[in-house]
Amino acid sequence: MIVAGTDTGVGKTVFATALASALGAEYWKPIQAGLEGATDSETVADLGGLHGERIHAEAYRLATAASPHRAAELDGLEIDPARLQLPPHQRPLVIELAGGLMVPLTRSVLQIDVVAEWRLPVVLVARTSLGTINHSLLSIEALRGRGVEIAGIAFVGEENADSEEIIAARGRVKRLGRLPVISPLTAAGLASAFAENFVVGDFS
Repeated sequence: MIVAGTDTGVGKTVFATALASALGAEYWKPIQAGLEGATDSETVADLGGLHGERIHAEAYRLATAASPHRAAELDGLEIDPARLQLPPHQRPLVIELAGGLMVPLTRSVLQIDVVAEWRLPVVLVARTSLGTINHSLLSIEALRGRGVEIAGIAFVGEENADSEEIIAARGRVKRLGRLPVISPLTAAGLASAFAENFVVGDFS
């Protein structure tokens, strides 16, 4: 299952952590852009208690926190989409994308192009703050335009019932739930919040 964000910084790493933990899944971040501080894989491992074979190595680790195509160029390389093949896995696999769906991986390949080739269902993660309706509906249209199955939409943030309702209705997607702000963010708190606000069976 693919975890895609409507934008960068929407909370998809925290959501992916909770999902992978709840499913007993393995986790893969194909492209990590930005190596300052903890990487997303390291965050998932620490926060979700996923270790060893449950965390797959990134295909690309790029130094700069930027669009993957630009981060790769700054590292003196070009991302080869052929390297983004699904890793062998024994459990369910949660794949976290880099930024939004339409970010370029190269000057000619968008991230959503690779998503379409994987032919896996997508959970779209959206913030609840201002701007989410536009970003969410555009992301839904982009996925549908490429024939990608949408498992549903998961919100992250403070409750915004009207925005959540209109996105689900106009986008014709299942509202999976909303992960509230968790402070302090701990493994136990995250697991509890996910269990209270989502149905694990919706992701199988």
